[in-house]
Amino acid sequence: MKAVVLCSGGIDSVTLAYRIAAENGLERLISFDYGQRHRREIEHAAGIAAALNARHDVVDIAGLGRFLTSSSLISGGDAVPDGHYAEDNMKSTVVPNRNAIMLSIAFGIAAGAKADAVGIAVHSGDHFIYPDCRPAFVDAFRAMQACALEGMWEVQLYAPFVGFTKADIVREGARLGVPYEKTWSCYKGGEKHCGRCGTCVERREAFHLAGVPDPTAYEDPDYWVGAIARMKAPK
Repeated sequence: MKAVVLCSGGIDSVTLAYRIAAENGLERLISFDYGQRHRREIEHAAGIAAALNARHDVVDIAGLGRFLTSSSLISGGDAVPDGHYAEDNMKSTVVPNRNAIMLSIAFGIAAGAKADAVGIAVHSGDHFIYPDCRPAFVDAFRAMQACALEGMWEVQLYAPFVGFTKADIVREGARLGVPYEKTWSCYKGGEKHCGRCGTCVERREAFHLAGVPDPTAYEDPDYWVGAIARMKAPK
């Protein structure tokens, strides 16, 4: 299998890239500039591509991003909220139809490159607020793309982590020797991880649950404990 991997530079997509590279199936990494406030994730994806000796393409859809300002992830939108992913305020980080848009582009690139698959690292921790990370979306997109490329080229949607927790992904990455210190998760896009936004809290929690040392420098390294306690407290 030769795969094109959607790579944001974060834990999940980088672990997937390393998994596919270990199987000698990595065709290239693709990142997207959609006007996100945390564009520095693209720099980290480029660094991972270099470490894997893989091609890295950046697709500029920032012009589209200016129509997606309902999300706090877009530059100029509302502030990125603090807290755990399972809290309702995290719904502001949803970028409408993001995975469907990116996957459609990636499938076109994969077909042009005669690749066999497009890899995406959606996982069960995303299911709560991101509808385009759920198994039903993955299954439906597979069916749609089979029709879209019928008779042209066969490209599979490879989503091996869809039933994984983020801690499962960290354990897999530790097994593969993923350099997590070279990955980027924070939605706020500062000089280092804030430690307070949903993806920082989830990142810190994942390393803890996986029993793997977290190499990340956080502005607020202990915030995650209280955020999880608040999320679990009776309503």
